[in-house]
Amino acid sequence: MGDTTVTTLEGREAAVLPPVADETGRGPLRRLRTPRRPRLWFEIALIAVSYWTYSLIRNAVPEQKAEALHNADWLWKLEHQLGLAVEESINHAVNSVTWLIVGMNYYYATLHFIITLGVLIWLYRSHPGRYAATRLVLFATTGVALVGYYLYPLAPPRLMTNTGFIDTVLVHDTWGSMASGDLKNMSNQYAAMPSMHIGWSVWSGLTIFALARVPWVRVLGLLYPAATLLVIVATANHFWLDAVGGLICLAFGYTVARLWYGKLPHALPRRVAPRRTDPRSPTAGRGRAGGCPPAAAGVNAEKPSEEPSRPTEDGHPPARPRPPSHG
Repeated sequence: MGDTTVTTLEGREAAVLPPVADETGRGPLRRLRTPRRPRLWFEIALIAVSYWTYSLIRNAVPEQKAEALHNADWLWKLEHQLGLAVEESINHAVNSVTWLIVGMNYYYATLHFIITLGVLIWLYRSHPGRYAATRLVLFATTGVALVGYYLYPLAPPRLMTNTGFIDTVLVHDTWGSMASGDLKNMSNQYAAMPSMHIGWSVWSGLTIFALARVPWVRVLGLLYPAATLLVIVATANHFWLDAVGGLICLAFGYTVARLWYGKLPHALPRRVAPRRTDPRSPTAGRGRAGGCPPAAAGVNAEKPSEEPSRPTEDGHPPARPRPPSHG
């Protein structure tokens, strides 16, 4: 009778236990590529250190003024040849409306950071399964932009000579550019290509459009990078071709995330599945009373049913064994 009970329990164990290879057979690389629940302290430290490193490297790129101005002149001539040199006209038109250009100066200085951080926080809270992949897009985009700053120094339109561009921050005495006024010594003034205002704003806009559920919020997601493009041109901080450079960097970022995770960020699960414990690990039996085997976790602790009785040769059911009498 005892043997039968053990056999029945073993049968239950085989039915409940998942294959061990599903959890322990994965290599370290595969585990790294599997989305996990982000940890707040790690993400705060990572973002802070990453932005500090980005600013340090960007500002450490030599300010090659002569080459940067030469590249700006060449780019401006190219846009004229293409019939798309509209930056100066937009700059003058918006500058004539004081309240509008002042608002754009502050937009340029602040929303670049506020919206990007806001989207990261929203992802962390509402889409933890997609957070790491979307963050990777942002980091890869920013990283490749540093290569562009080093290889192609470019002066913004407001610093060009022999042109009519207006530095709207200086004219209206506002804090709207890290490369104007008293802040010009804190930033590389000749790192206009590619535009990370566009790279980050399109990243934010696409993320909001792909994951938001409210229709008008999705529309705002698309309008945000369009408004940013108008701002960087109107304030004479970028050519519109700098925006193209930012889009190329963003495409690189999405490619990196696609290759690493096997899917684009929005196609990953919204939530992260809870980790299953390896039944062979020393901690697998913790929290189970009485030293129950791992397979018994989650199984109702009921007495196993006896096997159905089989009839004897004369058609009568076999006699049940009587329990031993005591005393």
